Amino acid sequence: MKLQRNGRSKALAIGAMALVSSLSLAACGSDDNGAKATGGSSGSASAAAVNCGKGGTLLAAGSTAQANAIDVWKTTYGASCSGTTVNYSGGGSGAGVQQFNQGKVAFAGTDFALKPADVDASKTVCTGGKAIDLPLVAGLVSLVYNVDNVDNLVLDGPTSAKIFDSQITKWNDPAIAALNPGVQLPDAEIQTVHRSDDSGTSYNLTSYFAKTSGGAWTAAPDKAWKGKGGQSAQGSAGVSAQIKQVKNSIGYAELSYAQSNNLKSAKIATGAAKPVEATAANAALTFASSTVVGTDGDLALSLDYGTKADNAYPIVLVTYEIACDKGNKPENLDNLKSFLNYAISDGAQKAIGDKGYVPLPAAISDKVKAAVSSLA
Repeated sequence: MKLQRNGRSKALAIGAMALVSSLSLAACGSDDNGAKATGGSSGSASAAAVNCGKGGTLLAAGSTAQANAIDVWKTTYGASCSGTTVNYSGGGSGAGVQQFNQGKVAFAGTDFALKPADVDASKTVCTGGKAIDLPLVAGLVSLVYNVDNVDNLVLDGPTSAKIFDSQITKWNDPAIAALNPGVQLPDAEIQTVHRSDDSGTSYNLTSYFAKTSGGAWTAAPDKAWKGKGGQSAQGSAGVSAQIKQVKNSIGYAELSYAQSNNLKSAKIATGAAKPVEATAANAALTFASSTVVGTDGDLALSLDYGTKADNAYPIVLVTYEIACDKGNKPENLDNLKSFLNYAISDGAQKAIGDKGYVPLPAAISDKVKAAVSSLA
């Protein structure tokens, strides 16, 4: 069994290395999606190959997990397509889905795939069609913490679930100490911080708990926080700000927020040869084994939160852009396809890879490119 696991880990590592190599080559050339810019200014090299839409304002909302990625894309896309303004407001995945199904935005970002009820509701705004999930931003959820003199904290599924459910309340608890031999853990109360809004980040973290906690986390995965106790904050930015300010605290946010706020991220003991660091390269190993499980044009993914492959980081998330497969408003369609085509391009994925996100594997991005092209 060990040989089999090592072989699978080696295969995943080779795939991730190939992904990194292809992205490096793409960065050396143009950001080519097979088209020439048709509008706007000449722009920067990273946005030189964009088919621009008709111009105007493209409204979107939802996941705060992808907000930093959208900011990068708005700048580079706008350099080529100066006639189009992308206006993205956060608010969380739940709010994004709600606004989409109310017809208020052209697309929305959500960190969990649409539920059947959401798809049914979308048929009122997608004339003759329905909403579909298009994976566009891949990332990972860091367990961010602020504990003096503890720089390499290790946690696992059962222990982290108990911390966030107030079953473990002291930093020097025996369960934490067992995972961190030789580390001087303080005799201090743990201050947990969770999302106050309906959040796909919460959904992905609790999916990890459900898979790995051995029953310690009793609630089903949910976008609404179900853990006991703790403080709450709005959005990933709010959680990160709280962790930065509050001593002996722990919370969760995407890697890009951990990096931009200089927060420490826990390593995860998964059952692999050694605890796994929260890095984009390690998350890429997990995404390399993901599969499309959506049907009828939907590209929802299955993610392995319980991976034990060496160096594969388990707490991953993917943000889907939801759009109508048919029935998009005519005034939005050209701009929508233009922006999404740019965002899934190799160069755009590479650009956010530099900000702590995980460029999607070609096997997935190719399917997204085909789906975007067929939007009507």
